[in-house]
This record gives sequence, C-alpha cells and structure tokens, in this order.
Amino acid sequence: MRRRPQSAALTPAYLRIGSEKTVSAAQSQFHTDLWLCFTVQNWILDFGRPIAMIVMPLEWFPLNKPSVGDYFHMAYNVITPFLLLKLMERSPTALPRSAVYLSIITFVMGASIHLVGDSINHRLILSGYQLHLSVRENPIIKDLKPTSLIDSFELLYYYDEHLGHCMWYVPFFLILFLYFTGCFTQAKDERMPYSGWLLLGPSAVYYWYLITEGQIFVLYVFTFFAMVATVMRQRRMGFMLDSNGRFLFYNFIITLGLVLVWVAYLWNDEVLRKKYPGIIYVPEPWSFYTLHIKGS
Repeated sequence: MRRRPQSAALTPAYLRIGSEKTVSAAQSQFHTDLWLCFTVQNWILDFGRPIAMIVMPLEWFPLNKPSVGDYFHMAYNVITPFLLLKLMERSPTALPRSAVYLSIITFVMGASIHLVGDSINHRLILSGYQLHLSVRENPIIKDLKPTSLIDSFELLYYYDEHLGHCMWYVPFFLILFLYFTGCFTQAKDERMPYSGWLLLGPSAVYYWYLITEGQIFVLYVFTFFAMVATVMRQRRMGFMLDSNGRFLFYNFIITLGLVLVWVAYLWNDEVLRKKYPGIIYVPEPWSFYTLHIKGS
C-alpha cells in the first residue's frame, strides 16, 4: 500500500507563510474581520491607554501597582502580533518567513520595552511632569539629588522614546509593507466594500496618532514612498491593487494629510518648536495636551 505523501494541508497555517502560490483574483476578498479587529484594539488598547490611566481614580490603581493602562498595553502586546500573523496567513502571495518571524519577535520586544517606559512616564504626568519640556528642564526632575538620578531618568526616556519605539515601529511597518507587496491582482475593477470605507477614517486617525506620538514620521514617509514605488512598478506589469491593498494605501494617504494639517496648525508654537528642533517638526499630541490643555 502506497504511503500518502505529506502535503502542505497537514502543516499548520502559521508555518506555511511564504510557501503558498499566488491566489487568483477570484479568491481575493476584503478582510473586514481583521481590519475591524486592528482598528478597535488600536483605539482601545493603544490610543485609549493613556486616557484610561488619567481618567481612572488613583484609588483603584495606586501608582506603585500596574495601572489600567499597563493592562491595556499587555493586551496590545499579545493581540497585535496575533493579528499580524493572521494577516500574513491571508497574504495572497508568498512572503519570506524568516523576515516575518524576526519582525514579529522584534516587535514584541520593542513593545514590551515601551510598556515599562510608558508606564512610568504617565505616572510622572500625574505627578506634574510636563511632556513639552526635556527631562532636565522639568520642574519635578531638575532638582533631584544626587544628579545621577536625572541621568537615570534620561536613560528611561531613551528606552521609552527611542529604542523601544524603533524596535516596535520598524518591524510593524515592515510587516505591513511585506503584506502590501502581495496585494495585487489582474482584476481591473476590484473595489473596497462599504465596510472598508467605514473603517478608513478611524484607522487613518489612529495612524496619525501613532506617527505623531511615536515620532516616526521619517519611517512612515519611507514606507509610503516604498508603497508608491511598488504600485507604479506593478501597474507597469499589468497588476492593480486589490481591496486590502487599497485600504492600506488609502490609509497612508489620508494619514499624510492629517499629519500635514497637524504640523501646519502648530507651526508657530514657540514652546513646541524648542521641544522639537530640527528640520522634521512633528509635535506629539501629549506634549500639546500638557502644554495647552492640562493647565486649563
């Protein structure tokens, strides 16, 4: 009796990333469930995290214990990699497994580093820390003794705002771009469903927050230009964006417009200009909050 050869169907889906052939245009469909999950959890677990920390009474979550925002961040660190893996599984073309796995691992590590820094950072806000000022200029920090404590807070800020963000956002945008490169079809008239248009606004507003608060405008611009170049190249070969690719591409276009409006609105703000010197001027929303809203 002949032995039945092992087939790809017996391999778990998460091990088959990069082993499947291109899917025909007829099989392409909009991933409403995944994009809805991404949008909802981004708004609640990421954008809503610092708001929940400020709104919730301190009696419920003392400053020496994990806050509601910390639990939100822990959930984000678990749910987002899972959704990214599910997105990769549904890619219509083969993707490099090693790049995907390394990106997911780095993403989790960077988001976990940010969890600690962000948790302490928002506790400092409740104690009077002003985000529109540097660490050494902050009233609650500048007079600390010994002065080596200020160095420790600057190191914490580096881990939170630079290293953590880099290890978090670079693999995140790399995964989105890898997925985007497979979102092309020969069907000339594949449009987004109404559910995609409804999700587009909330999703783009979240990415505006991610780019401004995360200070990753340069990374975003490079990713956007890479997407534009990919679209132009695929069009010359006779391929068009499918509905999922259009959703991502339109997201990036609307986000760019929102960031430009935000920068134009705060262009002449002298305090924020001092906080964010240099050619790339993209103020953080929470710096705007501590400067113009919290005091009033």
